[in-house]
Amino acid sequence: MTATPNCYLLDTSVILDDPANILTISQNNQNIVVISNVILEELNTQKDDMRSEAGFYAREFFRLADDALGAPVSEQELPECLHTTRKHHDQYYKLSFTFDHALYDEVIESIDLYIVHREIYRVSHTFSESKGLNDAKISEIAQDYHLVLLTNDIAFKIAAQIKGIAAQSIRNARVEHPEKITFAHTYHYSREPSVKKDTHHNFEQLTFIQEAAGQNSEIYETGIQKYALALNNTLEWCDFDKRFGEFFDEMLVRPINLEQKFYFCMLTHPQNHITVVAGATGSGKTLMALQAGLELYNEGVVEGIVYARNTVTSNDQQAELGFRKGDEEQKLGYFMYPLYAAINFTIENQTRHSIDSQIEYTGMTNSVKRENATEHFMTKHHIEVMDIAHMRGTTISRKFVIIDEAQNITMHEAKAVITRMGEGSKLILLPAV
Repeated sequence: MTATPNCYLLDTSVILDDPANILTISQNNQNIVVISNVILEELNTQKDDMRSEAGFYAREFFRLADDALGAPVSEQELPECLHTTRKHHDQYYKLSFTFDHALYDEVIESIDLYIVHREIYRVSHTFSESKGLNDAKISEIAQDYHLVLLTNDIAFKIAAQIKGIAAQSIRNARVEHPEKITFAHTYHYSREPSVKKDTHHNFEQLTFIQEAAGQNSEIYETGIQKYALALNNTLEWCDFDKRFGEFFDEMLVRPINLEQKFYFCMLTHPQNHITVVAGATGSGKTLMALQAGLELYNEGVVEGIVYARNTVTSNDQQAELGFRKGDEEQKLGYFMYPLYAAINFTIENQTRHSIDSQIEYTGMTNSVKRENATEHFMTKHHIEVMDIAHMRGTTISRKFVIIDEAQNITMHEAKAVITRMGEGSKLILLPAV
Protein backbone atom coordinates (compact mmCIF):
# COMPACT_ATOMS: atom_id res chain seq x y z
CA MET A 1 0.00 0.00 0.00
CA THR A 2 1.36 3.45 -0.92
CA ALA A 3 0.79 6.03 1.80
CA THR A 4 -0.24 9.56 0.92
CA PRO A 5 2.70 11.88 1.72
CA ASN A 6 2.38 14.28 4.67
CA CYS A 7 -0.95 12.93 5.91
CA TYR A 8 -0.85 11.29 9.33
CA LEU A 9 -3.34 9.39 11.48
CA LEU A 10 -2.46 9.64 15.18
CA ASP A 11 -2.90 6.83 17.66
CA THR A 12 -3.91 7.61 21.25
CA SER A 13 -0.39 6.82 22.48
CA VAL A 14 1.06 9.74 20.51
CA ILE A 15 -1.26 12.25 22.19
CA LEU A 16 -0.72 10.70 25.62
CA ASP A 17 3.03 11.07 25.07
CA ASP A 18 2.46 14.84 24.71
CA PRO A 19 -0.42 16.74 23.04
CA ALA A 20 2.21 19.13 21.65
CA ASN A 21 3.14 16.29 19.27
CA ILE A 22 0.25 17.59 17.15
CA LEU A 23 2.21 20.81 16.70
CA THR A 24 5.43 18.97 15.89
CA ILE A 25 3.81 16.69 13.33
CA SER A 26 1.79 19.45 11.67
CA GLN A 27 4.81 21.70 11.05
CA ASN A 28 2.54 24.74 10.81
CA ASN A 29 -0.06 22.95 8.67
CA GLN A 30 2.45 21.73 6.11
CA ASN A 31 1.29 18.23 7.07
CA ILE A 32 -2.27 17.01 7.62
CA VAL A 33 -2.99 15.55 11.07
CA VAL A 34 -6.00 13.25 11.55
CA ILE A 35 -7.58 11.35 14.43
CA SER A 36 -10.69 9.18 14.56
CA ASN A 37 -13.58 9.08 17.00
CA VAL A 38 -11.98 6.00 18.56
CA ILE A 39 -9.09 8.18 19.72
CA LEU A 40 -11.50 10.60 21.39
CA GLU A 41 -13.19 7.71 23.20
CA GLU A 42 -9.87 6.36 24.51
CA LEU A 43 -8.75 9.83 25.63
CA ASN A 44 -12.07 10.27 27.41
CA THR A 45 -11.48 7.09 29.43
CA GLN A 46 -7.99 8.29 30.39
CA LYS A 47 -8.85 11.83 31.49
CA ASP A 48 -10.27 10.77 34.86
CA ASP A 49 -6.95 9.22 35.90
CA MET A 50 -5.59 11.77 38.38
CA ARG A 51 -2.56 9.71 39.30
CA SER A 52 -0.64 9.28 36.06
CA GLU A 53 0.99 11.48 33.45
CA ALA A 54 -1.25 9.88 30.80
CA GLY A 55 -4.32 11.22 32.59
CA PHE A 56 -2.78 14.68 32.76
CA TYR A 57 -2.02 14.72 29.03
CA ALA A 58 -5.52 13.47 28.19
CA ARG A 59 -6.99 16.38 30.15
CA GLU A 60 -4.50 18.75 28.54
CA PHE A 61 -5.69 17.64 25.08
CA PHE A 62 -9.31 18.38 25.96
CA ARG A 63 -8.31 21.75 27.43
CA LEU A 64 -6.67 22.60 24.12
CA ALA A 65 -9.73 21.31 22.26
CA ASP A 66 -12.03 23.42 24.44
CA ASP A 67 -10.12 26.56 23.45
CA ALA A 68 -9.96 25.57 19.79
CA LEU A 69 -12.28 26.74 17.04
CA GLY A 70 -14.20 23.78 15.62
CA ALA A 71 -16.76 23.16 12.93
CA PRO A 72 -18.06 20.27 10.81
CA VAL A 73 -16.64 20.10 7.30
CA SER A 74 -18.01 18.48 4.18
CA GLU A 75 -16.15 15.89 2.16
CA GLN A 76 -15.47 18.52 -0.51
CA GLU A 77 -13.76 20.76 2.07
CA LEU A 78 -11.35 18.06 3.17
CA PRO A 79 -7.65 18.18 2.25
CA GLU A 80 -6.79 16.30 -0.90
CA CYS A 81 -5.16 13.42 0.98
CA LEU A 82 -8.50 12.59 2.66
CA HIS A 83 -10.37 12.29 -0.64
CA THR A 84 -11.16 8.69 -1.60
CA THR A 85 -12.96 7.11 -4.53
CA ARG A 86 -14.96 4.90 -2.19
CA LYS A 87 -17.87 6.27 -0.17
CA HIS A 88 -17.50 5.57 3.55
CA HIS A 89 -20.44 7.59 4.93
CA ASP A 90 -18.10 9.15 7.49
CA GLN A 91 -18.54 12.51 9.16
CA TYR A 92 -15.76 15.07 9.44
CA TYR A 93 -14.87 17.76 11.92
CA LYS A 94 -12.00 20.26 12.02
CA LEU A 95 -10.43 21.73 15.16
CA SER A 96 -8.05 24.69 14.93
CA PHE A 97 -5.64 24.53 17.88
CA THR A 98 -3.74 27.58 19.10
CA PHE A 99 -0.62 26.76 21.11
CA ASP A 100 0.99 29.16 23.57
CA HIS A 101 3.52 31.27 21.66
CA ALA A 102 5.58 31.70 24.82
CA LEU A 103 6.19 27.94 24.90
CA TYR A 104 6.32 27.23 21.18
CA ASP A 105 8.14 29.97 19.29
CA GLU A 106 7.67 28.31 15.92
CA VAL A 107 3.87 28.66 15.99
CA ILE A 108 2.79 31.28 13.46
CA GLU A 109 -0.83 30.24 12.98
CA SER A 110 -3.47 27.87 14.31
CA ILE A 111 -2.92 24.16 13.79
CA ASP A 112 -5.66 22.14 12.09
CA LEU A 113 -6.68 18.74 13.41
CA TYR A 114 -9.18 16.70 11.38
CA ILE A 115 -11.48 14.20 13.08
CA VAL A 116 -12.97 11.30 11.11
CA HIS A 117 -16.12 9.97 12.77
CA ARG A 118 -17.32 6.54 11.66
CA GLU A 119 -20.51 5.24 13.21
CA ILE A 120 -20.15 1.59 12.18
CA TYR A 121 -16.79 -0.06 11.53
CA ARG A 122 -16.66 -3.04 9.19
CA VAL A 123 -14.12 -4.79 11.40
CA SER A 124 -16.63 -4.88 14.29
CA HIS A 125 -18.58 -7.64 12.52
CA THR A 126 -15.58 -9.93 12.04
CA PHE A 127 -13.25 -9.18 14.96
CA SER A 128 -13.25 -12.04 17.48
CA GLU A 129 -10.25 -11.34 19.74
CA SER A 130 -10.76 -10.30 23.36
CA LYS A 131 -8.48 -7.27 22.96
CA GLY A 132 -7.43 -4.99 20.17
CA LEU A 133 -10.77 -3.98 18.64
CA ASN A 134 -9.97 -0.26 18.90
CA ASP A 135 -6.60 -0.80 17.22
CA ALA A 136 -8.37 -2.66 14.42
CA LYS A 137 -10.80 0.26 13.98
CA ILE A 138 -7.93 2.74 13.77
CA SER A 139 -6.21 0.50 11.22
CA GLU A 140 -9.41 0.46 9.17
CA ILE A 141 -9.37 4.26 8.92
CA ALA A 142 -5.68 4.24 7.99
CA GLN A 143 -6.31 1.69 5.24
CA ASP A 144 -9.40 3.39 3.81
CA TYR A 145 -7.73 6.80 3.56
CA HIS A 146 -4.17 5.58 2.85
CA LEU A 147 -2.77 7.47 5.84
CA VAL A 148 0.54 7.07 7.63
CA LEU A 149 -0.19 5.68 11.09
CA LEU A 150 1.78 7.23 13.96
CA THR A 151 1.79 5.13 17.12
CA ASN A 152 4.08 4.54 20.09
CA ASP A 153 2.45 1.16 20.70
CA ILE A 154 5.06 -1.20 19.24
CA ALA A 155 2.69 -4.17 19.06
CA PHE A 156 0.11 -2.06 17.21
CA LYS A 157 2.80 -0.72 14.90
CA ILE A 158 3.96 -4.22 13.95
CA ALA A 159 0.38 -5.45 13.45
CA ALA A 160 -0.37 -2.47 11.19
CA GLN A 161 2.77 -3.03 9.11
CA ILE A 162 1.79 -6.67 8.63
CA LYS A 163 -1.46 -5.40 7.09
CA GLY A 164 0.52 -3.20 4.70
CA ILE A 165 -0.14 0.06 6.55
CA ALA A 166 2.71 2.56 6.70
CA ALA A 167 3.32 2.91 10.45
CA GLN A 168 5.89 4.97 12.34
CA SER A 169 6.67 5.97 15.94
CA ILE A 170 7.35 9.35 17.51
CA ARG A 171 9.06 9.56 20.90
CA ASN A 172 10.30 12.87 22.24
CA ALA A 173 11.79 11.53 25.46
CA ARG A 174 14.03 8.89 23.87
CA VAL A 175 17.62 9.17 22.71
CA GLU A 176 17.71 7.24 19.44
CA HIS A 177 21.44 6.42 19.38
CA PRO A 178 22.97 6.84 22.85
CA GLU A 179 26.08 4.94 21.75
CA LYS A 180 26.98 7.88 19.50
CA ILE A 181 27.19 10.29 22.44
CA THR A 182 30.80 10.81 23.49
CA PHE A 183 31.48 12.04 27.00
CA ALA A 184 35.29 11.94 27.13
CA HIS A 185 37.73 13.45 24.64
CA THR A 186 41.51 13.46 24.36
CA TYR A 187 43.44 16.49 23.09
CA HIS A 188 47.12 16.31 22.18
CA TYR A 189 49.00 19.56 22.50
CA SER A 190 52.51 20.94 22.54
CA ARG A 191 51.83 24.55 23.48
CA GLU A 192 48.98 26.50 25.03
CA PRO A 193 45.91 24.22 24.73
CA SER A 194 42.61 25.35 23.28
CA VAL A 195 39.35 23.83 22.15
CA LYS A 196 37.68 24.63 18.86
CA LYS A 197 34.67 26.87 19.20
CA ASP A 198 31.25 25.19 19.34
CA THR A 199 32.85 21.75 19.78
CA HIS A 200 32.10 20.99 23.42
CA HIS A 201 29.86 22.80 25.84
CA ASN A 202 29.95 20.46 28.81
CA PHE A 203 32.37 19.91 31.65
CA GLU A 204 34.36 16.83 30.68
CA GLN A 205 37.36 14.79 31.70
CA LEU A 206 40.36 15.51 29.49
CA THR A 207 43.54 13.43 29.68
CA PHE A 208 46.84 14.84 28.37
CA ILE A 209 50.11 13.10 27.61
CA GLN A 210 53.05 15.50 27.75
CA GLU A 211 55.98 15.14 25.39
CA ALA A 212 59.64 15.53 26.32
CA ALA A 213 62.83 15.80 24.28
CA GLY A 214 65.50 13.10 24.65
CA GLN A 215 69.29 13.24 24.27
CA ASN A 216 69.23 11.87 20.72
CA SER A 217 66.78 14.46 19.31
CA GLU A 218 63.87 12.11 19.77
CA ILE A 219 60.53 13.03 21.38
CA TYR A 220 58.83 10.57 23.66
CA GLU A 221 55.72 10.48 25.81
CA THR A 222 56.47 10.92 29.49
CA GLY A 223 53.26 9.34 30.75
CA ILE A 224 52.52 12.40 32.88
CA GLN A 225 48.80 13.16 32.97
CA LYS A 226 47.10 16.48 33.48
CA TYR A 227 43.39 17.08 33.90
CA ALA A 228 41.20 19.99 32.97
CA LEU A 229 37.65 21.18 32.48
CA ALA A 230 36.50 22.41 29.08
CA LEU A 231 35.18 25.91 29.74
CA ASN A 232 34.40 28.73 27.28
CA ASN A 233 36.43 27.10 24.50
CA THR A 234 39.56 26.87 26.66
CA LEU A 235 40.95 24.37 29.12
CA GLU A 236 40.89 25.14 32.82
CA TRP A 237 43.52 23.07 34.61
CA CYS A 238 42.56 20.97 37.62
CA ASP A 239 45.32 20.59 40.21
CA PHE A 240 43.80 17.83 42.29
CA ASP A 241 46.83 17.53 44.58
CA LYS A 242 46.41 21.15 45.61
CA ARG A 243 42.59 21.15 45.57
CA PHE A 244 42.26 18.11 47.82
CA GLY A 245 45.55 18.40 49.68
CA GLU A 246 46.38 19.87 53.06
CA PHE A 247 44.08 22.88 52.61
CA PHE A 248 40.97 20.76 52.01
CA ASP A 249 38.43 21.03 54.84
CA GLU A 250 38.89 17.95 57.03
CA MET A 251 35.29 18.24 58.16
CA LEU A 252 34.27 17.11 54.66
CA VAL A 253 34.66 13.63 53.20
CA ARG A 254 37.59 13.77 50.79
CA PRO A 255 37.06 12.40 47.23
CA ILE A 256 39.12 9.24 46.82
CA ASN A 257 39.23 8.53 43.08
CA LEU A 258 39.59 10.50 39.87
CA GLU A 259 35.89 10.45 39.02
CA GLN A 260 34.87 11.77 42.43
CA LYS A 261 37.50 14.53 42.24
CA PHE A 262 36.21 15.69 38.85
CA TYR A 263 32.66 15.42 40.17
CA PHE A 264 33.44 17.58 43.21
CA CYS A 265 35.21 20.22 41.08
CA MET A 266 32.27 20.40 38.69
CA LEU A 267 29.72 20.84 41.47
CA THR A 268 31.65 23.64 43.16
CA HIS A 269 32.69 25.49 39.99
CA PRO A 270 31.24 29.04 40.06
CA GLN A 271 30.18 28.92 36.39
CA ASN A 272 28.43 25.56 36.57
CA HIS A 273 24.76 25.70 37.55
CA ILE A 274 23.27 22.40 36.33
CA THR A 275 24.99 19.03 36.64
CA VAL A 276 23.76 15.59 35.57
CA VAL A 277 25.80 12.71 36.96
CA ALA A 278 24.93 9.07 36.28
CA GLY A 279 26.61 6.25 38.14
CA ALA A 280 26.11 2.87 39.70
CA THR A 281 24.67 2.48 43.17
CA GLY A 282 27.37 2.98 45.79
CA SER A 283 29.64 5.12 43.61
CA GLY A 284 29.30 8.09 45.97
CA LYS A 285 26.99 10.34 43.94
CA THR A 286 24.86 11.48 46.88
CA LEU A 287 27.77 11.59 49.34
CA MET A 288 29.96 13.78 47.11
CA ALA A 289 27.01 16.02 46.23
CA LEU A 290 26.41 16.56 49.95
CA GLN A 291 30.09 17.42 50.53
CA ALA A 292 30.06 19.94 47.67
CA GLY A 293 26.88 21.50 49.04
CA LEU A 294 28.39 21.74 52.53
CA GLU A 295 31.52 23.46 51.17
CA LEU A 296 29.44 26.02 49.26
CA TYR A 297 27.26 26.57 52.32
CA ASN A 298 30.28 27.08 54.59
CA GLU A 299 31.72 29.58 52.09
CA GLY A 300 28.42 31.49 51.91
CA VAL A 301 27.85 30.75 48.22
CA VAL A 302 24.47 29.11 48.95
CA GLU A 303 22.12 29.51 51.89
CA GLY A 304 21.24 25.86 52.29
CA ILE A 305 20.85 22.43 50.74
CA VAL A 306 17.61 20.97 49.36
CA TYR A 307 17.36 17.20 48.88
CA ALA A 308 14.42 15.96 46.79
CA ARG A 309 13.36 12.80 45.05
CA ASN A 310 10.29 11.30 43.46
CA THR A 311 8.31 9.50 46.15
CA VAL A 312 6.53 7.27 43.59
CA THR A 313 8.91 4.46 42.66
CA SER A 314 6.42 1.90 41.32
CA ASN A 315 2.89 1.55 40.01
CA ASP A 316 1.73 0.36 43.43
CA GLN A 317 -0.37 3.10 45.01
CA GLN A 318 0.86 1.97 48.45
CA ALA A 319 4.29 3.32 47.45
CA GLU A 320 2.94 6.83 47.04
CA LEU A 321 3.51 9.48 49.67
CA GLY A 322 -0.15 9.94 50.62
CA PHE A 323 -0.55 6.29 51.59
CA ARG A 324 2.23 6.38 54.21
CA LYS A 325 1.58 6.93 57.90
CA GLY A 326 2.41 10.14 59.73
CA ASP A 327 2.78 13.78 58.75
CA GLU A 328 4.65 14.98 55.68
CA GLU A 329 8.05 14.88 57.37
CA GLN A 330 7.49 11.31 58.55
CA LYS A 331 6.20 10.26 55.13
CA LEU A 332 9.29 11.70 53.44
CA GLY A 333 11.53 9.92 55.93
CA TYR A 334 10.89 6.59 54.21
CA PHE A 335 12.54 7.89 51.06
CA MET A 336 15.41 9.91 52.54
CA TYR A 337 17.66 7.11 53.80
CA PRO A 338 20.34 7.81 51.14
CA LEU A 339 20.61 11.37 52.47
CA TYR A 340 20.62 10.24 56.10
CA ALA A 341 23.33 7.67 55.32
CA ALA A 342 25.48 10.36 53.68
CA ILE A 343 24.96 12.69 56.66
CA ASN A 344 25.87 9.98 59.18
CA PHE A 345 28.99 9.13 57.18
CA THR A 346 29.92 12.82 57.24
CA ILE A 347 29.33 13.00 61.00
CA GLU A 348 31.61 9.99 61.54
CA ASN A 349 34.29 11.68 59.45
CA GLN A 350 33.98 14.87 61.49
CA THR A 351 34.22 13.07 64.83
CA ARG A 352 37.49 11.48 63.69
CA HIS A 353 39.07 14.87 62.95
CA SER A 354 37.57 17.19 65.56
CA ILE A 355 37.17 16.98 69.33
CA ASP A 356 34.41 19.59 69.12
CA SER A 357 32.49 17.34 66.73
CA GLN A 358 32.99 14.38 69.05
CA ILE A 359 31.42 16.35 71.87
CA GLU A 360 28.65 17.75 69.66
CA TYR A 361 27.51 14.47 68.16
CA THR A 362 28.25 11.77 70.76
CA GLY A 363 25.92 12.69 73.60
CA MET A 364 28.37 14.25 76.06
CA THR A 365 27.74 17.32 78.26
CA ASN A 366 25.89 20.24 76.61
CA SER A 367 25.60 18.32 73.36
CA VAL A 368 23.08 16.55 71.20
CA LYS A 369 22.31 12.92 71.87
CA ARG A 370 23.48 10.48 69.24
CA GLU A 371 19.95 9.60 68.08
CA ASN A 372 19.33 13.28 67.34
CA ALA A 373 22.66 13.88 65.61
CA THR A 374 21.26 13.62 62.07
CA GLU A 375 18.45 16.07 62.76
CA HIS A 376 20.85 18.47 64.48
CA PHE A 377 23.27 18.27 61.54
CA MET A 378 20.48 19.09 59.06
CA THR A 379 19.32 22.06 61.14
CA LYS A 380 22.85 23.37 61.60
CA HIS A 381 23.63 23.27 57.87
CA HIS A 382 20.16 24.29 56.66
CA ILE A 383 19.45 20.97 54.93
CA GLU A 384 15.81 20.38 54.04
CA VAL A 385 14.03 17.52 52.29
CA MET A 386 11.25 18.00 49.78
CA ASP A 387 8.90 15.98 47.61
CA ILE A 388 9.27 16.86 43.93
CA ALA A 389 5.49 17.14 43.64
CA HIS A 390 5.56 20.01 46.15
CA MET A 391 8.09 22.06 44.18
CA ARG A 392 5.41 23.47 41.90
CA GLY A 393 4.61 27.09 42.57
CA THR A 394 7.86 27.79 44.42
CA THR A 395 11.10 29.53 43.50
CA ILE A 396 14.25 28.11 45.07
CA SER A 397 16.99 30.75 45.27
CA ARG A 398 20.57 30.43 46.54
CA LYS A 399 20.17 26.75 47.33
CA PHE A 400 22.16 23.65 46.43
CA VAL A 401 19.42 21.37 45.08
CA ILE A 402 20.04 17.62 44.85
CA ILE A 403 17.51 15.52 42.88
CA ASP A 404 18.25 11.90 43.76
CA GLU A 405 17.00 8.85 41.83
CA ALA A 406 16.38 11.14 38.86
CA GLN A 407 15.77 8.16 36.58
CA ASN A 408 12.32 7.85 38.20
CA ILE A 409 11.11 11.34 37.29
CA THR A 410 9.19 12.06 34.10
CA MET A 411 10.06 14.69 31.52
CA HIS A 412 7.20 16.82 32.83
CA GLU A 413 8.59 16.63 36.37
CA ALA A 414 12.12 17.41 35.16
CA LYS A 415 10.86 20.58 33.47
CA ALA A 416 9.00 21.53 36.64
CA VAL A 417 12.17 21.10 38.72
CA ILE A 418 14.40 23.11 36.38
CA THR A 419 11.94 25.99 36.18
CA ARG A 420 11.85 26.20 40.00
CA MET A 421 15.51 27.24 40.17
CA GLY A 422 16.01 30.88 41.13
CA GLU A 423 19.02 33.15 41.20
CA GLY A 424 22.15 31.70 42.74
CA SER A 425 20.90 28.10 42.91
CA LYS A 426 22.74 25.02 41.68
CA LEU A 427 20.86 21.94 40.45
CA ILE A 428 22.28 18.41 40.55
CA LEU A 429 20.40 15.49 38.95
CA LEU A 430 21.54 12.04 40.07
CA PRO A 431 20.12 9.18 37.96
CA ALA A 432 21.27 5.67 38.87
CA VAL A 433 22.36 3.34 36.09
